[in-house]
Amino acid sequence: MNVPAKLGLYGLGLAVALSAAVGAGRLAGPLLPDPAAGEGSRNDHSTPVGQESSGTDHAPVGLQVSQNGYTLDLVEVPAEAGEEQRLAFRVLGSGGDPVTGFTESHGKPMHLIVVGRDMSGYRHVHPELAADGTWSVPMELDTPGVYRMFADFAPEGGDALTLGTDLQVPGDYAPQRLPEPTRTAEVDGYTVALDGGLVPGRTSELTFTVSKDGEPVTDLQPYLTAYGHLVALRDGDLAYLHVHPEGGPGDGATEPGPGISFQAEAPSAGDYRLFLDFKHGDQVRTVGFTVTAGANASTGDDGGTDHGEPAHTH
Repeated sequence: MNVPAKLGLYGLGLAVALSAAVGAGRLAGPLLPDPAAGEGSRNDHSTPVGQESSGTDHAPVGLQVSQNGYTLDLVEVPAEAGEEQRLAFRVLGSGGDPVTGFTESHGKPMHLIVVGRDMSGYRHVHPELAADGTWSVPMELDTPGVYRMFADFAPEGGDALTLGTDLQVPGDYAPQRLPEPTRTAEVDGYTVALDGGLVPGRTSELTFTVSKDGEPVTDLQPYLTAYGHLVALRDGDLAYLHVHPEGGPGDGATEPGPGISFQAEAPSAGDYRLFLDFKHGDQVRTVGFTVTAGANASTGDDGGTDHGEPAHTH
């Protein structure tokens, strides 16, 4: 079995530690309070949106709807759960006009993440840009409720940004309980094992090992110019971390599996949800893990298999 090369941390052109400083901007709070699933919920300790945990001196990325003169502007939002409808938005410049020039990063000029405030219903899609600066994509949101939307992009001549805002699908909101911390997740006959953990205020390594029917997968296919794609969200405020492996296909050093490694820094203790995308057999599959950052978070002794949401194919 090939030992995966050590992979560095970087996002889609972002400074991709959750503790990275971001410029001053307007915070976009939730449309509803943080969902608590009753006494003993893993959400009970959540940091309120717009407030920093005491574990970091810097605001995490993805909490602002405006930054560096750019603003995320919703144009059209799905109005009914369970139906594929149009999601459209614009990026406005400092003068209020839509931005129409973007720099491609990891094969795409715009990466859009949509996930429920309870961290269910994760989506990673790539919308199309119209001449008037409107981005749009068909989107089916499974259930009513509040969703967080992240636009990850780099305007031409500007720094890469991740802007976030909330959107709401009408109907009765029944938030899901955050799945318990896990070390393995399954989808479509694949098993993904996680080694490593998150340590508050310190960089640590996360390695995901992919197998199918008990055999290691050593021929992962490129996805967004890499062999793996990882998004991490902090429970409560959904502070955002977007990472890619440092190496990639054709660099002569990175093996196409079974291991995919990332380095990440958690800004505070608490629960995080990790979403790993990988491509094999011409399909992109997603598995989810809950990881607790804390004093013993890197020991990996929580065990268990994640049979909860999300585990799906694109």
